[in-house]
Amino acid sequence: MDWDWLTEFLKGMIKPAVALAIVGVAIALSYLQRLGLEWEMAYSTFRAFVQLSVIGFVLQFIFNQDNAVWIVLAYLFMVCVAGYTAGQRAKHVPRGKYVAGLSILAGTVVTMFMLIILKVFPFTPRYMIPVSGMVVGNAMTVTGVTMKKLRDDIKLQMTLVETALALGATPRQATLQQVRGSLVIALSPVLDNAKTLGLIALPGAMTGLIMGGASPLEAVQLQIVVMNMLIGAATVSSIMSTYLCWPLFFTRAYQLEATVFATE
Repeated sequence: MDWDWLTEFLKGMIKPAVALAIVGVAIALSYLQRLGLEWEMAYSTFRAFVQLSVIGFVLQFIFNQDNAVWIVLAYLFMVCVAGYTAGQRAKHVPRGKYVAGLSILAGTVVTMFMLIILKVFPFTPRYMIPVSGMVVGNAMTVTGVTMKKLRDDIKLQMTLVETALALGATPRQATLQQVRGSLVIALSPVLDNAKTLGLIALPGAMTGLIMGGASPLEAVQLQIVVMNMLIGAATVSSIMSTYLCWPLFFTRAYQLEATVFATE
């Protein structure tokens, strides 16, 4: 059996292993400041190392297969994990993991479909899996914040919402202000990041291309595409999550679901 690939991998891990010295400094500072984060720092670093190593081997296998089925499977796996993570953030939203998963799926499918139709990227694992990972990850963050903020705002303003309902407003009309507020809060970081691209720090995709030998102009072109993808997917996913949350926050009689807002 040829084990050259393992030898090359272990040689390549020398620099990452040396970089652990920086984590060691962080752990020492945490200990000196009595932050109690030493174990969590060590565990997080080890977990990231294992996860990235495993995903590296998985991607290498998928790239070698060059099969569209693997693209779909990898994408659906990322959506499932993202939906679970976003649902954990909005833990007081009933069936929050399903709501988050469907919202992320809707936003990212629209974005990826547009990229394929417009032939921005070729439909190959080497392009589609990293791109979908960026889109899904960003949509996950925005969707989780939207759902949590919407539920919390309605809870804080229950009297206002119930008054609107008593006056004949529909659930959508009664919570329109809270929906807009949650969307603005969730989408603001994405928009702020777009406003400062290249001014404060070079974004990840652009940095990776430049370090890989691409010209800065080519890297800029790709980064603009990525920025547009992130904004589009985040907007669709966050708005979709509000539509899916409405039926869960109200009864069929257009009353607030007491169990949803009973906990802090």
